[in-house]
Order: sequence, then C-alpha cells, then structure tokens
Amino acid sequence: LGAGAAGVTWRTWLKLGRVSNLPTVWSNGLAGWALSGAALDAGALALVLVALSLFYVAGMYLNDAFDAEIDGRERAGRPIPKGEAGRETVFALGFAMLALGALIGFALGMAAGLAGLALAGAVVLYDWLHKRTALSPLIMGACRGLSYLTAAFAAGGTTGALWVGAAGLFCHVVGLTYAARQEAYDRIDAAWPLAVMAVPVGVGAMMLAVADATILAVAVALLAAYVIWSGWALSLLFRRRPGDVPRAVVSLIAAVSLYDAVLIAGAGGGWLALPAVAAFAATLALQRIVPGTCFAAPRRVRILRTIPAQPSRMVRKMRTLHLNRKHATAPGP
Repeated sequence: LGAGAAGVTWRTWLKLGRVSNLPTVWSNGLAGWALSGAALDAGALALVLVALSLFYVAGMYLNDAFDAEIDGRERAGRPIPKGEAGRETVFALGFAMLALGALIGFALGMAAGLAGLALAGAVVLYDWLHKRTALSPLIMGACRGLSYLTAAFAAGGTTGALWVGAAGLFCHVVGLTYAARQEAYDRIDAAWPLAVMAVPVGVGAMMLAVADATILAVAVALLAAYVIWSGWALSLLFRRRPGDVPRAVVSLIAAVSLYDAVLIAGAGGGWLALPAVAAFAATLALQRIVPGTCFAAPRRVRILRTIPAQPSRMVRKMRTLHLNRKHATAPGP
C-alpha cells in the first residue's frame, strides 16, 4: 500500500476521483449561486466550481486512502490494493486539494472560506468514519448541502430559498448514500430510510409555487423529469436483479443535477438551468467510461453477454454422442 506514484496512469487518477460524477458538483455550484439571488459573476462562479471540484475529488481520493486496508480484503480491484497508486501519495494529494479548495474559498470572501473549511471538515469526517457509523449518510448529505452554502456565500449571501433547497438536496443525498452502503450486498435490507427522498420532491413543488410564470412550464417539466428518473432508479432497488443496486446508485447520483435544475428554474435562474440539465446528461455519459462508485462497472461493460464458464448438460451429451458415433464408424487397423 505504500508504493509511490511512479508510473501511475491518468486512468488511475480518474478512477480514484470518480470524475464521472463531477458534473453534479458543478450543477450544485450553479444552484447555490442561483438560490442566493445574486447577479451572475462569471469569474467568481468559475472559481466556485473549481473549489467545489477540488473538494469533491479530494474526498474521493481520501475515501480510497482511508479504506485501503478494507479494500485490500473486499475490493482488490481498487487502485491502491492493486498497487497502481501509493496510499501515502493519495493521502497527500487529497489533503492538498482540500487546502487549495479552502484557499480559493477565502479568496471569494470570509464567509465562503469558512463554509469551504466546514465542507473540507465534513469530507474528512465522512471518509474517516463512513465504515464505522450508520450515520454516515447524514455526513454525506451535509457535504452536498455545504456545497450550496459555499457557492451562495461566494455570491453574496444566503436566502430562505437556499436553505430550503439545501434541505432537499441533503435528503436526496442521504437516501442515495444509504442505498450505496448496500452496494456490496447488491440488495436493500430495509426500505423505510429511502422515504427521505420524498422531501426533495416536496421542495421542488414549493419552488414551483413561487416560480415566475414565464418559466413555470420549464420548471414543471424539470420536476417531472426528476420524479420519473428518481422513481425509476428507486424501483431498481426492489427488483433484486444482479447489478440493480449499483445501477440505481449511479442513476440517483446523476439525478442530483436534475434536482439542481428544478431549483434554478424555480428561483428564476433562467438559462442557468440548461447547464444543470447538461450536467445530468454528462454524468450519465461519463459513467459509461469511469465507474461512478466503487462497485459500479462502466455501463459499456455491463451490456456484454455473459458466456457460461462450463458447457451445458445438453452440449456435453451431444459431444458424447458424437464421439461414440465417431468411434463406432472408425475403420479398423
């Protein structure tokens, strides 16, 4: 686990960072800015997205670094157990990215910097404790909620709509993180914690009630898309076919951007809802290349047909019959 970083390929770094989910982080930043009610500042928004990206990738790196020993026993295909990346190197890069993200936050203002520090602390707390406590989904939900706050403080401040929206995002992420904890078993032991995912639907409906009439139809369509997509993903958790739980988890991760788009449209963010929808599509596309979780294989791999390792009983009988006939008709010496 202590191997150096020499020879590490770029694919390894992408896999460690679960970069396929980065577009959902960017849409979080857009939603946080839109919910603040502030005018758009493209330069400051770009810095927010860079900072949030650093926090996210740092969290993914530290997740693998903290879990290296467990992965060595249960997920030997992860980069650190395979020797593709050194644990110390991954730790160093993760903490360096957290520090850089916090510095960018402070460059955007004291409040944004403090929110960034809180986000960095929540990231470390989750990565350190998530295998030890059943409360880890709450910590992960706080991480995403703090993404909204960091963006809003960078824009100039918070609003009531932002806190309500952050509560909905918190509940969505709590639900999907609970499902993700079941990935190793490819089944859901108890369904009742998933009820929390009704909250973001209610929040989206509240946003429609105050949405501008000129964009109401778009907001309604986005909320419908979020409900349908999330409902389909949740249905996979109860179908109990192999691979359904990982597929549901990565689908719910992508749905974060749809939720962001609903809030942006409802808050009068106008065209900013379009990049959020694009982030949803980009996440799904990237998940075909880089796994969105530890357990989810790239989707292009899962479409391959499984070839039985051993021939069927009928095939074996046919082979035996063919050999018997061959020997029976073979010429003598």
